[in-house]
Amino acid sequence: MGRFLEQVLNASTFRRWQAAVRKAPDAGLARLRQQRNEARKLRARLDQLIHIADGQLALPRIGSSYFARPHGTDWSWRPELWRGPLPLAGVSSAPSKTPLGHEVKLFHDCTISELTLRQLRNTREEDLAPFGLRMDVFKFDGSFLSLVIDLPAEATIGLTRQHLVRLDCIVESEQPVEIFARLNIKHGPNTEQLVRELPHGETAVSVEYDLAYSRLNEKRIEKAWVDLIFEAPDMNQVVLRDVTFARFRRANL
Repeated sequence: MGRFLEQVLNASTFRRWQAAVRKAPDAGLARLRQQRNEARKLRARLDQLIHIADGQLALPRIGSSYFARPHGTDWSWRPELWRGPLPLAGVSSAPSKTPLGHEVKLFHDCTISELTLRQLRNTREEDLAPFGLRMDVFKFDGSFLSLVIDLPAEATIGLTRQHLVRLDCIVESEQPVEIFARLNIKHGPNTEQLVRELPHGETAVSVEYDLAYSRLNEKRIEKAWVDLIFEAPDMNQVVLRDVTFARFRRANL
């Protein structure tokens, strides 16, 4: 009922201003002056609404899982950190094993943590992911720093050595930084590990893992995860604008 009444009032207001425009050439000066002041106030509010609406509608839609996928993809995924807002948007002096939602964790061995993590709302026209992750690293006295992304169970269902797994990400950094992406697949008592280095000097990067070169036991796969390992990250700011995964079968020759 409230929505209906609002529509009726809006239609009535619109008709009133339409009538004022038609009668303006013959209206008295006092009446025109009053209507002009009212119209200017209304226009200021409408301009504010249009500005806010344009800004919000231009942002990537929250929850979006849209991104380019290789031909033949049978599974694809964007982690929740880049898909929707987290309950806790930021952490300062982040200790090791700090969770970022249900799927991502930070690991390091610093004696004193000078790491800050914050989820950002992506606002650029080229961004497809609604959110990004900013990591500020000041003094770093540890030997390793990594973000661990747990892949969902769907990633391992039907996974075979005929598959390729692709990781795409958009990375920005103040200073050049080496980043390694390690795919881990636990099968029985063993864990298969495939490591790729993200290309240097590029913002949008991708790496592929060809499972044909692994010793994967397809019948005993339990879970999979990816480590993003940052080498010498101190005094740097790294922003991961997007992280996505896709799985597809190799072409038959």
